[in-house]
Amino acid sequence: MTKNIAIIRGDGIGPEIIAEAIAVLDKVAEKFGHTFNYKEAPMGGEAIDKFDDPLPQSSLDTCLASDSVLLSAVGGPKWDSVAKEKRPERGLLRLRAGMGLYANVRPATLFDELRDASPLKPSIVDKGIDFVVVRELIGGAYFGEHKTEQRDGEDYASDIMGYSEHEIERIAHVAFQTAQKRRKAVCSVDKANVLDSSKLWRRVVTKVAESYPDVILSHMYVDNCAMQLVRNPAQFDVIVTENLFGDILSDEASMITGSIGMIPSSSLGKGSCGLYEPIHGSAPDIAGTNAANPIGMILSAAMMLRYSFDMPEEADSIEKAVDAVLKAGYRTGDTMSAGKTQLGCHETGKAICDNI
Repeated sequence: MTKNIAIIRGDGIGPEIIAEAIAVLDKVAEKFGHTFNYKEAPMGGEAIDKFDDPLPQSSLDTCLASDSVLLSAVGGPKWDSVAKEKRPERGLLRLRAGMGLYANVRPATLFDELRDASPLKPSIVDKGIDFVVVRELIGGAYFGEHKTEQRDGEDYASDIMGYSEHEIERIAHVAFQTAQKRRKAVCSVDKANVLDSSKLWRRVVTKVAESYPDVILSHMYVDNCAMQLVRNPAQFDVIVTENLFGDILSDEASMITGSIGMIPSSSLGKGSCGLYEPIHGSAPDIAGTNAANPIGMILSAAMMLRYSFDMPEEADSIEKAVDAVLKAGYRTGDTMSAGKTQLGCHETGKAICDNI
């Protein structure tokens, strides 16, 4: 099978970690008889430097013409002073909107070998951490109207958090369908005691739940959910929430699993072409030092094989290889502990390739 993959190498540690993901994909292609063609699609700081645009039209066209997109991470302090509309993050928002990617799926799973890396008490960790955050991605405050004006002689700023019924319906369907493949429980997170947008959210999610009688639906306020994630994360199967809340909760979820460097994510829309990326940032402070953890990027490639290419066996081979490397006692600096062997970014990627 032949697949075309758009590659966004990104900024900071981005080029280093995506190089290891490509090496892993090439190993999979060799083993299973596939061909993966890669095409560059500059975005973020790299694109600003080259084209004065965080997402050139040519890069968006490349992504839209591909079977899937692999993205490492974009941004960094180098571009903090550029105009708001040209910041690296604007390129990411435009890419999500241009590809129609409304659903971000982030698994939060604690590897047995990294139990000691979790900041939670052993009594909490022993119950297990294995849930998924389904975040609405192209609505809410990030895509609403932003305004700064003068009121009574001082600056006043506002950001509109708006949602329509169909936007809530489609993300709710993703959550319920995800739950059907797991433990059949959805927790919808909102702030319906205060926000009108959350009241609509709760009403629509409750209505969609009627189409999934095999899935149990519960509701939780976002502040309580943030607390429950550190108190008893084992209670969750699938969490579905809006854009801003999901951004915060999914980052919290990543840290209780031991390292933000381990977590992949997928962003999906109507078609099979998805965007796959680790959830961490570009970490410019360690760029070029071979210290980055490439596992989140590599597991994102595995998600791409599973969900966009329908290659479950190939995805399994990557995930099992990652598990084998961890069980052998190899660690990157962010997950290092006593008695383990520390590897660099490239050496970690090679070890995973060797186990496929």
